[in-house]
Amino acid sequence: MPFHVHRAGRLLALLMLLLALCVGPAWAALVPAQLAAQLAGLAGDFSARVAAIEALGVAGGADAGRVLDALEAGALGVVDGRVVIVDGSVVRDAASGEALDAAATTVDTLTVNNRLRRAIATARAALALGAADRGARLAAARTLADNASAALLPLFERALAAEPDDEIRAILGRAAARVNLAAADPAQRRQAAEALGSSSDPAVKTLLAALLEKRDGAWAEPDAAVRAAAEAALRAIEQRIASAQALGTVFSGLSLGSILLLAALGLAITYGVMGIINMAHGELLMVGAYATFVVQGLFRAHLPGWLDWYVVAAIPAAFLAAALVGVAMERLVLRHLYGRPLESLLATWGLSLVLIQAARVVFGPQNVELANPGWMSGGIELAAGVVLPWNRIVIIGFAAFVLVLIWLLMQKTRLGMFVRAVTQNRPMAGCVGVPTARVDTLAFAIGSGVAGLGGLALSQIANVGPAMGTGYIVDAFMVVVLGGVGQLAGAVWAALGLGIVAKFLEGWAGAVVAKILVLVFIIVFIQKRPQGIFALKGRFADS
Repeated sequence: MPFHVHRAGRLLALLMLLLALCVGPAWAALVPAQLAAQLAGLAGDFSARVAAIEALGVAGGADAGRVLDALEAGALGVVDGRVVIVDGSVVRDAASGEALDAAATTVDTLTVNNRLRRAIATARAALALGAADRGARLAAARTLADNASAALLPLFERALAAEPDDEIRAILGRAAARVNLAAADPAQRRQAAEALGSSSDPAVKTLLAALLEKRDGAWAEPDAAVRAAAEAALRAIEQRIASAQALGTVFSGLSLGSILLLAALGLAITYGVMGIINMAHGELLMVGAYATFVVQGLFRAHLPGWLDWYVVAAIPAAFLAAALVGVAMERLVLRHLYGRPLESLLATWGLSLVLIQAARVVFGPQNVELANPGWMSGGIELAAGVVLPWNRIVIIGFAAFVLVLIWLLMQKTRLGMFVRAVTQNRPMAGCVGVPTARVDTLAFAIGSGVAGLGGLALSQIANVGPAMGTGYIVDAFMVVVLGGVGQLAGAVWAALGLGIVAKFLEGWAGAVVAKILVLVFIIVFIQKRPQGIFALKGRFADS
C-alpha cells in the first residue's frame, strides 16, 4: 500500500511538471498583452490616465509598481501610442520590456499633475493592501477609503475575502458600502446604507443625509426601504459622534484639570502651611519648563540617540530647579514677612517680575522650542475628528503619579505629619517640639518642586516663554480656595471639576464667557461655603 501511494505521488508530480512546461510559455506571453491593455489609457487624456493608474493599482503586481515608479520619476512616456520607460539612454516598451531604437524614437514624456499624484497615491495604497505588515495594510485601507470609487470595488471585494484583521476589514467594508450606495440595485443600496451605520465619519453622515433630501419635489433616493435604512444609519452615526465628542470634551477637561492640579498642589501646601499668597508661583512653573528645555539641549548635544527620553530625565531636574528657587525665596524674603499677608503678596509679586526678567536675560524674550518625544506623539482616534493625544494622556497619568507621591509624603512620613500639624495649629505644633521654621522651608521647597513638575508637563502642550506662568496663577488660587486650604482631596476635586466644567462651557458659550461663568460660580460658592469643598478639621480650625 505505501508503495502504491508513493508511486501515485510521483506520477502526480510528473504530470504537474509537464502541465507547467506546456502552459508556462502561453501564460508568460499573455501577461505583457494584459499589461499593454492596462497601460493603453496612459496614452490618452488625463481622465483616461487616472483610470489607467487606478486599474494598475487594482491589478497589482511588480509590473504595476515598476510603471508607477517610472511615472513618478518622470521616466514614463509615449511613442507612437506605445507606453515606454526611459532608462538613461535606453527606451523600453513598458509592457514587454522590448528595447526600442532610441535614436529613431521621439518620446512624449507624461506630465504628472496633482490629479495624477492623487491617483498614484491611491494606486500605491492598493498595492500596499497585500503587504505582510499590518500597519502598512491599515494605512492603505484608510487611504483607499478616503478615495473610494467604483473602479476600486473589485479590489475591496478581493481584499475583504483575504484580510484577517477585523479593523482593516471594517474599513474596507465601509469603503465598499460607500461605492455600493450608488449602485443600480435598490437591495444593494439598502445593504450599503445599513453597513455604513457602523461608521463614525462625518463624511459618511453627509453622504447618507444627501439621500434623504428632496430635489424638485422628488426624493434623492427613490426607494423607501433605502431611505429608511439611511435614516437609521444616520441616527446611529449621529449618536456615536455625539458620544465621542462628549468623551473628547471630558478628556480635554481632565487634561486641563491635570495641569491645574499640578499647578495648585504646591500652592495648596505652601498656602496651607504658611498662609503666604505666593504671586510668584506661576513663575515656578516657568522654572520647571526652562529646566526641561535645558535637559533637552543636553540630550541633543551629548545623547542624541536617547533624545526621546529627555522628558524622563527632566523630571528630577525640573523638581530640583524649582525647589531650589523656592528655598531661596523663602530663606531670603518670605521668612521675614510671616504674619504680614499684604507685604508678602507685594514681595512675591516683585519676585515674579524678577524671575520673568531673569528668564528673558538668560533664554531670550522669545518662546523656546521643546519637541514631543516619539512615544508621546499621535493619539487614539475615537471618531473622525475626535482624537485623544498621547501627550495629554501621559500628562494625566503623570499628574496622578505626582498626586500619589504627595499623598504618601503627607500621610505616611514624619515630615508630612509635621506639615499637617503646622497647617492645623502652628502655635501648638511649635509648643510640642515641631521645628516650624524648618517645616516652612521644606514645605515651600516641596510645593515649589511640584510647581516645577507642572511646568514640565506644560512644556509638552504649551509655549515655553518668560511669561508662561502668569496665566495659571489665578487658576491655581481658584483651585486652592475652592477645594479648601491645605486639602489635597479638595484640590483634586476642584481642579478636575473646574477643568471639565470649563471645557463643556467653552463648547457651549465660548472661552471668554466660560471663564466668566466659572468665576461667578466660585464667588457664589465661596460666599455660601467659605471653607471650600473640604474644610480643615481640628479644634483650632473649628474655633
